[in-house]
Amino acid sequence: MIFAADWRGGAAFALLATAGCVPAGGHESGPAPPPAAVPVPSPSPPQPARHDLVLSGAAEQGAVVTGRVSPGVRSLTLDGAPVPVARDGGFLIGFDRDAGPEAELVATFADGQRIVRPIVVAAGRWRIEHVGAPWRGSAKSDAEFARRRPAELAQIAAARAREVESDGWRQAFRWPVTGRLSGLFGSQRVYQGKPGAYHSGTDIAVPAGTPFVAHADGVVTLAAETPFTLEGHLLIVDHGMGLSSAFLHCQRLEVKLGDRVVQGQRLGTVGRTGRATGPHMHWGLSWRGKRLDPGKLAGPMRD
Repeated sequence: MIFAADWRGGAAFALLATAGCVPAGGHESGPAPPPAAVPVPSPSPPQPARHDLVLSGAAEQGAVVTGRVSPGVRSLTLDGAPVPVARDGGFLIGFDRDAGPEAELVATFADGQRIVRPIVVAAGRWRIEHVGAPWRGSAKSDAEFARRRPAELAQIAAARAREVESDGWRQAFRWPVTGRLSGLFGSQRVYQGKPGAYHSGTDIAVPAGTPFVAHADGVVTLAAETPFTLEGHLLIVDHGMGLSSAFLHCQRLEVKLGDRVVQGQRLGTVGRTGRATGPHMHWGLSWRGKRLDPGKLAGPMRD
């Protein structure tokens, strides 16, 4: 009996010890030591943003190159002159018929970074064209031409200086009218033996009264109801970002100043007003004062 009672008591003692109520060795344990401190690395300094400047197209005299610049650009310049940039970073630059062999595009960002992009500009090949029209156009004398021309030039300059909102510059251009090419952009002109300026557009010979259309969206910035001495009935359409078109020698204009036009919309009819020896459409393009070759933007003519 005593044996049985001792066994039960020993079993109970063993059970308590196993359950942890009595610490091993009969001593109370102290608080657990704190975990070892883990070193925290110092934060890395912020890395500067990576900026991009991408160009598309061949740089050559009379041509346009489009591009895109990353967000945060503060200014974009071409040879020191400002280049407008769209909200999404898109832009275009143009090279005059007489542009030099090199240009420099510089993007400056809000964080102070700069991208400097040298551009090699290929030379064009220009011909000489002899024209039977008088140098002074429709003016009856040199004195009349000298009297009328300044006001005409002022209207043209004002039209090209206007800033309009249009995405026409982003579109794939189409020909405003199709026909025989009778004059090429960039050719040196000689009028009845008197040297003149180079030809600033492309001539398309078609019968008088042939309709012509907008080759891209835009806003009318000049519609000459009274024929100019050289341009005749002149229409200028701005396509945004400083790119504008000029349609010369028109017989009739079917849009007016301030009208918004869309690609393919009829604008008027072809004529022979101003300095012209026959009915044709003179189509000119310019970007911020630089003369461009329309054929380079419109591509091969298709009927």
